[in-house]
Amino acid sequence: MNRFQLILIFLLCIAFSACEKDDICVDGDTPLLIIRFYDSENPTEFKAVPGLRVVGAGNDTPVDTFTDRSSLDSISIPLKTIETLTNFSFISDSADDTNEVETGNADALGFSYETKEEFVSRACGFVVNYENLSSNFTTAPENWIQSIEIIKTTVQLETEETTAHVKVFH
Repeated sequence: MNRFQLILIFLLCIAFSACEKDDICVDGDTPLLIIRFYDSENPTEFKAVPGLRVVGAGNDTPVDTFTDRSSLDSISIPLKTIETLTNFSFISDSADDTNEVETGNADALGFSYETKEEFVSRACGFVVNYENLSSNFTTAPENWIQSIEIIKTTVQLETEETTAHVKVFH
């Protein structure tokens, strides 16, 4: 082997050994609020909400973290990261009338919390966790939601978040 080939192989070895891993973020998403729906007459039983639509206050589009107008007993929804209060309209039996006006039974539900930023990695940056979660809900006879119970007051980034933070009885 001549000297030129030996130097070239040496330089290639040095070049490839200096490479860093790609910065790909796989762990860094701000957590979602998990809500489970229960039967108000039998509080241990899950109960799906027919035609459920959730719309953020001041927003015309439904939340896109679950299929709109589906019948579900569990949903995950985002909270605002730069504010300490997020209000929603929870609509049961959601549909559009002939004039494309929203029909169904809408209840206003808000969540207040404190935000706490957490550094995940250089690739992911920061995520926002939520602490001291509480609900803002006023019961009324015409509401389809009967009551709210906060199960976990902390919404934080976890590897497999499957436990509900909030129980909604209807």
